[in-house]
Amino acid sequence: MRATIRNVNNISASPIADIAGNIMGDTFSYVTLVGDVIHPGNLNIINEASKRGKVIVGLLTDKAILSRQHPPFLDYDKREIIIKNIKNVEMVVPQEDWCGEDNLRKYKPRYVVHGDDWVSNSMSTIREETIKIVSEWGGEVVDIPYTRGITGSVINTARREFGITPERRLSSLRRLLEAKPLIRIMEVHSGISGLIVEHTEIEKDDGLHYFDGMWSSSLTDSTSKGKPDIEAVDLTTRMQNLTSILECTTKPLIYDGDTGGKMEHFVFTVRTLERNGISAVIIEDKVGLKRNSLFGTSVEQNLAPIDEFCDKIHAGKNAQLTKDFMIIARLESIIAGHSVDEALERAHAYVGAGADGIMIHSKDKSGMDIKEFCTRFRETNKSTPIVLVPTTYNQFKEKEFQEWGANIIIYANHMLRASYPAMVKVAECILENERSLEADDMCMPIKQILTLIPEFK
Repeated sequence: MRATIRNVNNISASPIADIAGNIMGDTFSYVTLVGDVIHPGNLNIINEASKRGKVIVGLLTDKAILSRQHPPFLDYDKREIIIKNIKNVEMVVPQEDWCGEDNLRKYKPRYVVHGDDWVSNSMSTIREETIKIVSEWGGEVVDIPYTRGITGSVINTARREFGITPERRLSSLRRLLEAKPLIRIMEVHSGISGLIVEHTEIEKDDGLHYFDGMWSSSLTDSTSKGKPDIEAVDLTTRMQNLTSILECTTKPLIYDGDTGGKMEHFVFTVRTLERNGISAVIIEDKVGLKRNSLFGTSVEQNLAPIDEFCDKIHAGKNAQLTKDFMIIARLESIIAGHSVDEALERAHAYVGAGADGIMIHSKDKSGMDIKEFCTRFRETNKSTPIVLVPTTYNQFKEKEFQEWGANIIIYANHMLRASYPAMVKVAECILENERSLEADDMCMPIKQILTLIPEFK
């Protein structure tokens, strides 16, 4: 039996088949909604659906939304309250994916009503799947003319321009971890790099791809200030730079805390970061003068005693005021030339001390030590987030890291590394030609730079 595909402009008064959408004598229309911001387009879909039967709204869960779009502003419970109070909505049910196959098979709606934008955009495959499913009981897919000028991207842009409170930003990383299998984080070191991470996105067949959050790297922060990566830039100075980033972005930020410093000082670091809305700090289990991990064993890399580092984690957890802030333990065992076994011993001890996540680091280009660690850690710990920084073993795709058991991928230094050669190239071009004309093609237009940052109104 084929599904009927109907456009709202061709509605007829044909009788409704009893085999479809007839539950206790009622005919049902099914509508899928995000329900984060209710606009006239949503209401139009619901009203058109109500003309055909009692309306069931499949309300997408946070997890379902994040598989294709930016995270919703409101959590599921709040969105459900709103949708339940809209006129003509008979029932609201959670929908765990964009097709909603489980709900469709359970309620067998006579109609599935949707905006006609899904005919030609990245949702077209989901539309085809929906048609195939409802055809089993003679259901119809009804395409309603899309309400132009109102889209999720427009709403998200307006929301980002409005800003975010420290409290909401602080909690956003944990919320993402609960709803999304893999989180993509990009390094930022200035307001403009933060804006790039905030707004850069591409549409692919499986939905919208974007960066979920930002990484404040001690390496790129110190380098941008002309200083070596040896913890020479103190927290107060780094917070001044972070303020310019936080003011023009809304996404969660993870702070590179190096060793965390003395335990007595670390507790104040935690309070400062938490108060400013930073979602997490990552501290590494090394002692002595900090040398960047990518030097490996070519420089002295000394690990902290396990019990001392556990005490530092425990002190930090006791210092935080909210349950949302995260302290993530960074394992330097492999960097220092030790075994995966030693790294696993430390990982389990740090989790026992209260660490909210584990970051395992390596400069081995094969990535096999990282894969072994993740696989073995997941054998006994299924839930603690694993953070990877694939700077050297970057031949792997994000999906492969997810299969290993990773939850957060940090691209730790790429924004600064990309900007330096570009600036050098422009500088050399101007010197070579004794004017800037030839450099124009390497630069963004002056009009664009003037309007990049909107004036506050």
